[in-house]
Amino acid sequence: MIKYLPDTAKKIIDIGCGNGAFAIALKEKTGAEIWGIEYMDDEAQIANERLDKVFSGKCEDYLDELPDKYFDVIYFNGVLEHLVDPYMVLDKVKHKLTPGGVVISSIPNVRYYNTFLKVLFKKDWKYEGHGVMDKTHLRFFTGKSIKRMYEELGFEVKEHEGINGSKSIRPYLYNIPLFFAHMDIRYPQYATVATYKN
Repeated sequence: MIKYLPDTAKKIIDIGCGNGAFAIALKEKTGAEIWGIEYMDDEAQIANERLDKVFSGKCEDYLDELPDKYFDVIYFNGVLEHLVDPYMVLDKVKHKLTPGGVVISSIPNVRYYNTFLKVLFKKDWKYEGHGVMDKTHLRFFTGKSIKRMYEELGFEVKEHEGINGSKSIRPYLYNIPLFFAHMDIRYPQYATVATYKN
């Protein structure tokens, strides 16, 4: 996800920052001021020693405390699908962006072939310990619905692409009768970069 980071970013917040490892990589690349919000308190305490400012708890509890038009980048790496209302969260954080600032997110793709086949052929919707069907996910998205969510909230999507594509030949084989029109099933996640013109 670092590849989507603008070179000019000076103030970044990593929502769902964990122990701050990803944010440290951002800081090393840019020298930016970096904030974090982390739900797990033990992880937040570690991040607090590494980052410029860290909030411990649910991100929804701190959104109103964040300064308006302050952040050049707001990251959500594997976070929005865990929220009760990701639409509300995005609607609030868009006002925290500087002019030209971006939200960068990675969100699982429920159309990933391995997940989709279990639903289609095994008639099963089975939660797992990690991945697309992580049992802690509250929301499920496709590439199309992710893009629509951003656009309906007034964002302009700058980049939107499947990431971490499967190396299996199966998505290609499944696409032969579909004339390769459904290659989004190769990707377990989508990366999105969006800006808000306020």
